[in-house]
Amino acid sequence: MCNLYSITTNVEAIRNLFGVTVVDASAGNFPLLPAIFPAYGAPVVRQVDGERELSMMHWGFILPQRDKAPKVVNNTRDDKATSSRFWKSSFEERRCLIPASSFAEYHPKNRDENGHKTVVWFAMKGDEPRPPFAFAGIWRTWKGNYRGELREMNVYSMMTTTPNEVVKPIHPSRMPVILDADDYDNWLIGTPDEAAGLLRPFDGDRMHIALEGGKDDDQER
Repeated sequence: MCNLYSITTNVEAIRNLFGVTVVDASAGNFPLLPAIFPAYGAPVVRQVDGERELSMMHWGFILPQRDKAPKVVNNTRDDKATSSRFWKSSFEERRCLIPASSFAEYHPKNRDENGHKTVVWFAMKGDEPRPPFAFAGIWRTWKGNYRGELREMNVYSMMTTTPNEVVKPIHPSRMPVILDADDYDNWLIGTPDEAAGLLRPFDGDRMHIALEGGKDDDQER
């Protein structure tokens, strides 16, 4: 499962790549984001009134817990999205694209000079160092007490599936669902059955390990 990814592509490039016609004020001119972690904001593309809108959302659905702080659930398993009450309505009615340049997993064995597990960054193959792509995501509006204040905000979660041959040696159980550009429409506005058919490992021949250690901050801007 993914707990770290990057988007080092500017707003205009995202607009062109994802056919965005509306940029919400929340997105504005967001900075390059070489390290995106759960519980922070990042750009998301959703379908609103027939148009693709770019906006900033909080990464992670929020699950209230009795006598505890709310839990942030940043990933959604493909085998739970169509059946779990927590995910089902969002999967059926509120799917989104999550723009990215790369994503990371901890290496199961390798460690750095400080003894910490090294981070392995995965990216798409292409003519540029980190060609932008999209994860499959779902979103919802959440209202409640969060971090000591009453808030209403849009939140998103990333779909995960079984890993392909590139990711499996590093993370043997899950990987994010990556969408082919030809499938963006079906994910955003297709039927739930059509969307469910896209929940599969991405073609490993189109991916590579871009970096081990560090963060995705070396892409050409």
